[in-house]
Amino acid sequence: MGDAMKQRSQGGQRLTTPMVRDDGRLREATWEEALDRVAAGFSGVVDAHGPTSFGIFSCSKTTNEVNYAVQRFARIVVGSNNIDSCNRT
Repeated sequence: MGDAMKQRSQGGQRLTTPMVRDDGRLREATWEEALDRVAAGFSGVVDAHGPTSFGIFSCSKTTNEVNYAVQRFARIVVGSNNIDSCNRT
């Protein structure tokens, strides 16, 4: 498993800069522009449909710290308690 993760995180086809879609085409963008678009998209969904329309699914293969950060983001930043993971199965 470790070798596969190395290939995925350091492979030659790995994206090294954010990509955004303009007029149906992907182009490189700065991190600031990409994150601003993500924030605007999240805000748009929450503004239009309320915070409970937003849900996050976390992974059991991450650390407890990552899962903790995910649930804090969902509850504090987004305002949603809709958090799930495959840990409960």
